[in-house]
Amino acid sequence: MNIAHNTFTFIDLFAGVGGIRLGFEQACKDLGYSGECIFTSEIDDWACKTYRKNFPEDSHDPKSDITKVDESQLPDFDVLLAGFPCQAFSIAGKRGGFDDTRGTLFFDVARIIKQKRPKAFLLENVKGLINHRSGKTFEVIIRTLKEDLGYTIFYKVLNAKDYGLAQMRERIYIVGFRGDCGGGFDFPKPAAKSECKVIRDIMEEEPVEAKYYLSTVYIESIKAHKARHQAKGHGFGYEIRSIDDVAGAIVCGGMGRERNLIIDPRQTDLTPTTHIKGEYNKDGLRRMTPKEWERLQGFPDDWTAGIANVHRYKQMGNSVAVPVIKAVASNIITELINPTAPKAKAAVAQLELGF
Repeated sequence: MNIAHNTFTFIDLFAGVGGIRLGFEQACKDLGYSGECIFTSEIDDWACKTYRKNFPEDSHDPKSDITKVDESQLPDFDVLLAGFPCQAFSIAGKRGGFDDTRGTLFFDVARIIKQKRPKAFLLENVKGLINHRSGKTFEVIIRTLKEDLGYTIFYKVLNAKDYGLAQMRERIYIVGFRGDCGGGFDFPKPAAKSECKVIRDIMEEEPVEAKYYLSTVYIESIKAHKARHQAKGHGFGYEIRSIDDVAGAIVCGGMGRERNLIIDPRQTDLTPTTHIKGEYNKDGLRRMTPKEWERLQGFPDDWTAGIANVHRYKQMGNSVAVPVIKAVASNIITELINPTAPKAKAAVAQLELGF
């Protein structure tokens, strides 16, 4: 940490459109520090385009394949940020650890940590990582970070709706500190109820274009789709959300956009601008817009503007809840500035388990 210049250097892995970086930099700024990203790795071309648009000051390009990154050539940095994918490990031995993660993208995170020994790291993943392969995957990850790499580890599942977002989005956050950099970390407390939002709070201020409204023919098709899955005992299908409640977790695959439909009767001109089957429904049933999805994730408006909507939805569905990252990062930075002694074993264990 470059205290003399009030700067935290960091690297941004599996960067997507820069959500983890954005939250980290916001936390730095609020605490009177600056964050300097010295390396980014993202393999998706469309995500890189959005990343470049929003971080034009970078002297490095975000496009890279992390599996081909030579960790010995990376400059030193203070904090590692990564939203790595959930993958199974082929556990060769009884113990499970660093060597068993080879061939996975987590291994690339681990080998960089092992080589560069950052003061801290923040990892984000889906809640299901905890139970992936009956908990074996998560067990190997934690053992690798604690025993093989020697970091003090904290992890907890946090829900975006508790941190000022109008979205039910549970994710696991894993925080690690090098042995000499503090061990008294706490995860952030939920925001005050007055700061929490519902869908109504993030809706576009003006009526949206007719193209976001569902056609009568399409409505019948998604009703049939849901009925087929319900008959098989599955819960898949469209969902109409109350605008006075939070949205479900936004996702990019399958019927992701149809899982957060809303009723918005403000648009009165429903003249089709492209060919559709049937006509636009008169009940106000519509998809949320890319800008509304950006707001659900806590991004500034039009963060993904400039590309086709299909890519914008995908980028937000794959991204992170920025205010949650900011809250966690703020506590990480505070701990690095003023390291505290590890808590009693019982307290640490409770925190690590997220109970």
